[in-house]
Amino acid sequence: MFSFHHVALSVSDMDESVVFYGLLGFKPVFRWQAEDASLVIVHLRQGEALLELFCFASSVAAPESSGQLETELPRIGIKHFGVRVDDIHVAKARVESMGLANAVNIVQGRTGIDYFFIKDPSGILVEIVQDDRIFFARN
Repeated sequence: MFSFHHVALSVSDMDESVVFYGLLGFKPVFRWQAEDASLVIVHLRQGEALLELFCFASSVAAPESSGQLETELPRIGIKHFGVRVDDIHVAKARVESMGLANAVNIVQGRTGIDYFFIKDPSGILVEIVQDDRIFFARN
């Protein structure tokens, strides 16, 4: 009956964010703008995943602690979202070559998967993850 539909992010610069997520394979499929330009909404799609980006003309900055895992994870609420890759080392080299991150560290998490984090242009944490566990096997 229920299936996952989207993740929503509020961003500081819509055009910059669309370019950034495009580099991660997301393609714009819908755009709406308020008549007074106070809000722009863009939907980006990658396979079955949908990202909904909001850009308010009068946005409010996130607290500084939201950009660091050590201070963000304990706080109640959404923390980050993950993008799955087949090879974490190839993904690391690619994001570094595209200038999306510098000298990131690949970590094996407590759940047994390898990952690293990058930040989008608004400082939102994006987890790049290689998850080869059996319940995520690709068909």
